[in-house]
Amino acid sequence: MKKLLGYILLAALPTLTAKAYETMYERTPVGTIEIKKIPRRTALEATSQNAYFEGGNNLFRTLFRYISSNDVAMTVPVEAEIKPGKMRFFVGSKDMKKKLPSGDGVAVKEMEPLTVLAIGIRGSYTEKRFNQNEEKLKAWLVENPGFEATSAPYGVYWNSPFVPGFFKRSEIHIEIRRKEKTIEDKERHSPTKPESNDS
Repeated sequence: MKKLLGYILLAALPTLTAKAYETMYERTPVGTIEIKKIPRRTALEATSQNAYFEGGNNLFRTLFRYISSNDVAMTVPVEAEIKPGKMRFFVGSKDMKKKLPSGDGVAVKEMEPLTVLAIGIRGSYTEKRFNQNEEKLKAWLVENPGFEATSAPYGVYWNSPFVPGFFKRSEIHIEIRRKEKTIEDKERHSPTKPESNDS
């Protein structure tokens, strides 16, 4: 019975974590690759000289100290750029009116809306899992030549470090745009004019 209750609690952890914090945008389902819009948002960003997977915990601590000292509520997800390592928390609706200063290793940034290619992932937040799923997004772009990447891939993390690895949810995003047709493409796809029979 105790084991059963334990499994139920573990299964509920991701849901409880998500409901505890304001969500900045919708999750991508596990195993799904989709194009989605990311809204305008205010980011709190910490930067490291190391790659993210070499120093991610330090970035988290820097940001957590900042939101604690400035009484800013935690939101989800947390985003992370890989090289160089950067981590972003986002300011929720209840804290938008606060005049938050840059400082203590944290920059306050306004981020424009984005269109991204996203893949939903289940499992621990490791460099190996990131790289495996990055390859899936790159393969999608090869198979869909009408789109092109306009940013490096970055990580999107939905759960706290206390959630067991199997229940963790994450994503990888790549900013994309539709390719503009070249003059050659337009000529290739334009209807040909019939030859004139005038003599």
